[in-house]
This record gives sequence, structure tokens and C-alpha cells, in this order.
Amino acid sequence: MGIKKINCDNLARLPAFSHATIAGDFIYVSGILGTIPGKMEIVAGGVEKETEQILFHIGTILNKCNATIEDVVKLNVYLTDMDSFQDMNSAYLDTIQFEPPSRITVGVNELALGASVEMDCIAYKPKT
Repeated sequence: MGIKKINCDNLARLPAFSHATIAGDFIYVSGILGTIPGKMEIVAGGVEKETEQILFHIGTILNKCNATIEDVVKLNVYLTDMDSFQDMNSAYLDTIQFEPPSRITVGVNELALGASVEMDCIAYKPKT
């Protein structure tokens, strides 16, 4: 079983991590922020827009790994304001139009770039 690092040219990232790592049948997606594609700048519109953008980015990363967001088995959400949980959850459910994966939402003090929300996930995609 080899390990493969994946990066998407159109998505911003710091040089300290890869967007995803494929290890066997599992894909580990790094913490993703709701950034404007190609820029280290958070989208305007608050937690809902950030959530939509994050899930779009995760889909892009998984696509590069020959998987889809439907292959996600575990997703972690980090919120800087738990009072915004309903807004995040609403945008999440509007975007995830299938049986959702396991998930946890954790309140944190702050996130990079002043983001309101960050997500990471694990996907399972057996090789055929």
C-alpha cells in the first residue's frame, strides 16, 4: 500500500500540508477553509457561505482523488461561534443531498484567516 499526496492547483494552501493524502482505500482531507478559489482569503457572507465553499472545495479535492463527497465516512466541523451552528448545519444539509456521513461539530476559539468554520474529513474509496 503506497501513500500519495494530492494537491489542487486551483485551491490555496500553505506549504505545510497537502490537500489530501491517499493511504490504501482511505482519503484523508486536510482542514479546509471557505476560501476564494486560488486565494488565501475567506469568502464573504458568513458561516453559511463559508460552509458551502468548504464543501465545494472538499468535492474538488476528492474528485482529484477519483472519489466524491458521497464517499466521505467521517467529517469534522470546527466553529468559532456555536451560536452559528444552525446556519452552518442548514448550509451543510442543503449541500449534502444524500445520507450524510458521521460527523462531529466542535467549538473552537479561532481559526486561520479569521474563518468562522473549518472542516476536514475521511473518505473511503476501494480500489477496483
